[in-house]
Amino acid sequence: MDKVQYELEIPIHASPNMLYQYISSPSNLQEWFADKVNSRGKIFTFEWEGTEEQAKLIAKKADERIRFKWLESEDDDSYFEIRIQVDALTKDVSLIVTDFAEDEDEVEESKQLWENQIDELKHTIGA
Repeated sequence: MDKVQYELEIPIHASPNMLYQYISSPSNLQEWFADKVNSRGKIFTFEWEGTEEQAKLIAKKADERIRFKWLESEDDDSYFEIRIQVDALTKDVSLIVTDFAEDEDEVEESKQLWENQIDELKHTIGA
């Protein structure tokens, strides 16, 4: 069965440059996204409460976005991406998260998880 893609837009008061550091470097990801983050080349290892997940960095653009693919999902088109969006008029900054859930029933739960993670990021950077 195909996974369900969803997108979340969360306003955040921070500069795109600083945000990019927090979504792209293992040490900064470790401050808000996972308990522990290591990278070896393009492979990132994320650890939560003793459980490890590995993802491959498949795309990145400085101060704009980063995209990962979970290694356990090699056989599908899923990925997760964190994109920094700046409104051209207001200069408001938002994080756009694109991710996939196993099915429709998991979408809300997954969104809630991301919202909690982004809240942790906001707390970490004082936004």
